[in-house]
Amino acid sequence: MVVLVLENVTPGLRGEVRRWLQELHAGIFVGTLSLRVREELWSHVLDKRREGAALMVYSARSEQGYMFRSAGEVSRTAVDLEGLILTARPAKEQRETSGGE
Repeated sequence: MVVLVLENVTPGLRGEVRRWLQELHAGIFVGTLSLRVREELWSHVLDKRREGAALMVYSARSEQGYMFRSAGEVSRTAVDLEGLILTARPAKEQRETSGGE
């Protein structure tokens, strides 16, 4: 299974992605792709996204059962913690959302 989230991309790119995945909500796509098609689609998204952001989550043989990759300006970064992939927010954002102290 593949989940692809696109933000601030052209309607043309969203239309192209609809050929391969179902758009469940604006900019959120889901479907089942072979490895080759998934890699080609990701490469195409990277080429066409311009200033937008993209996040792809896909099934993988890992402890968590999935992997993800992102491109563009995203609010969280991936951190590898002993084989587990976690997400982290930048320190400044963490302080602002925890009461501003």
